[in-house]
Amino acid sequence: MPLDNSGRKLLKILGANVRRARQEAAMTQEALAEKVGLNPRTVQKIEAGSLNLLVTTVTRLKRALGVDWDELLPK
Repeated sequence: MPLDNSGRKLLKILGANVRRARQEAAMTQEALAEKVGLNPRTVQKIEAGSLNLLVTTVTRLKRALGVDWDELLPK
C-alpha cells in the first residue's frame, strides 16, 4: 500500500534525524550499517526518507546511535 503525503513526510523527517544523529556520532553510513546489520545502501535510503521502516529497525538504529526515541521520531 503506497504511503500518503503525511507518511512520506514522516519518513523524510525520520531520515533527516537519523542522518543528523549519525553525523553527530562522527559515524559514516557504512559504519552505521555495519553496527546495525544493514546494507549501506539501506542506510542511504533511510536517510533519504525513501524506505518505510519496521519499528525493530528503528530500535536498532536508536541503540547504535545512542539516542532517545524523541531524537529520531517526528513530533
